[in-house]
Amino acid sequence: MEATFLGTGTSQGVPVIACDCPVCLSDDPRDKRLRSSLLLKIGEQNYVIDAGPDFRQQMLREQVQRLRAILITHEHVDHIFGLDDIRSFNWVQKHPTDIYAEKRVQESIKRIFHYVFADHKYPGIPKMKLHVIDNKPFVIEGVEFLPIRCYHHKLPVFGFRTGELSYITDTNFIPEEEMEKLRGTRILIINSLRKEKHISHFNLEGALEVISRLKPEKAYLTHVSHNFGTHEEIQLQLPENVFIAYDGEKIVLNESI
Repeated sequence: MEATFLGTGTSQGVPVIACDCPVCLSDDPRDKRLRSSLLLKIGEQNYVIDAGPDFRQQMLREQVQRLRAILITHEHVDHIFGLDDIRSFNWVQKHPTDIYAEKRVQESIKRIFHYVFADHKYPGIPKMKLHVIDNKPFVIEGVEFLPIRCYHHKLPVFGFRTGELSYITDTNFIPEEEMEKLRGTRILIINSLRKEKHISHFNLEGALEVISRLKPEKAYLTHVSHNFGTHEEIQLQLPENVFIAYDGEKIVLNESI
C-alpha cells in the first residue's frame, strides 16, 4: 500500500488569501498546503479519501490516471466541492465514479450537485454512483475499509482504517469504542489544527494524546492551519515517531517501516 498526502491544509489552505503572516509568506514548499485529502494505492487500484476544492489540481500533480472510488468523511465544502471534477475519470473509465458516504452526507451531495441527479440531465455532467455506508466494515473489490465514528464538535464524521493505516481528520473527539478499532494501527494520520484548543478539531496536545494511547509506529499530523507554525518549527516540537505531513509526501506500508 502506498499513501500520498494530496493535501494537508485546513479549510482555507495555506497560504491563506490576503494573509501576510510568516507561515503564509514562507518559501518552504512544505508550507504550501492544499485542502486535506489522501490518495491510497492498493494493488493496482487508486482510492481517494475526500475530494475538496483542490481535487483537480491534486489529481494532475500526482498524475492519477484511474480512480476506483472516493470515500467521504463528511459534507463540509473542503471535503466534497471537487466532486464535479470526476468528469474526466468518467470519460476515461466509461462509467460513473463510486462514491462511498453515509446517508446524511449523500443528501448534501445531492443538494449541492443537484444537476447530477436531475431527471433531465445536462450533457457532460459528472456521473456518480452513491454507496451508503454506516459504522460497519465495507469492501471494495476485496479491499476492506473500516469506518471510525468521530465527532467534529457535534457533527458526526467518519475516519477510515484499511489494514494497518488509519486516517482521522476534522475531529476533536473519538468515542472509546471507536478508539478500540484503531488499536494495532501502524501508521496513524490524524488532524492537528494548531497549538491552541479548537471547538471542532484536535489541537497538538489532543492529537499527541491519541497518538500516545494508540502507540503507532509512526504518526502524521494533517489538516494544519497557518496558525500552527512553519513545517520546520512544528517538526522540532514533535516526538521522534511523529511527523508533520506535507503535500505530496508518500508513505509505503509494507512488512517493515
